[in-house]
Amino acid sequence: MPPVPAAREKRLVGTSLKMYFDLPSTLRYIDAVSQLSSTASNANIDLFVIPDFITALPSAEKLKNTNVWLGAQDTYSEDKGAFTGEVSPLTLSQAGVRIVEIGHAERRRLFGETDADVAKKSAACVRNGMIPLVCIGEKSKSNIASQAVGMAVEECKPQIMAALSEIPDSAEVVLAYEPVWAIGASEPAGADHVVAVTQALRELVAGRQGRTRILYGGSAGPGTFQRLKDGVDGLFLGRFAHDTKNLEKVIEEMREA
Repeated sequence: MPPVPAAREKRLVGTSLKMYFDLPSTLRYIDAVSQLSSTASNANIDLFVIPDFITALPSAEKLKNTNVWLGAQDTYSEDKGAFTGEVSPLTLSQAGVRIVEIGHAERRRLFGETDADVAKKSAACVRNGMIPLVCIGEKSKSNIASQAVGMAVEECKPQIMAALSEIPDSAEVVLAYEPVWAIGASEPAGADHVVAVTQALRELVAGRQGRTRILYGGSAGPGTFQRLKDGVDGLFLGRFAHDTKNLEKVIEEMREA
């Protein structure tokens, strides 16, 4: 029987704001998310939010008395040095960041990030006491279901193995699976496809000592988790969650699923 998320694993949900919000609207959003802290905790769900770098410090202040994790959208692989324009993982950790998004398809496509870059950044996160949220996903798409799953696993495996090769086996990691072809789509990838792929990916990390949770990201919204719960531990939400009422609905659905 294919592996499913372990009963002991706490569910996880969060969102990245990318560059959609300006400074005032980001801080208003963080205020609204902070109000969902008890809702998520009561549902046994870890909740995270990833604003831009500029608002990290005021966001940390707003979240300090909550259970909401503060995230960052990227980091550099070195803690200090002559790396103009980069953001230090040490500084992020000191600012209160708990989880760092790494290797999103946009970073790979627009800025040429490689699996090796993602691996080094993952190591930097762990070295500074943060959790790497490693984005993975296949570019290829097939209309033949069994072939599509195999292609997805084949493309995702080296992305995962590269990141894990640079961090201790005991380190906590979050894998955010999102087929590249589903990014920005009006509908998420088919549930059967996502569950089959994430169950196969879970087999790859089953022997790790450290907690390894798998999220689905990609046009996720109401009802998505219910359809995917046999494969994933939670959701990495996009613009749908930029309305915190929608985020609250997802948390409630995950609690009941």
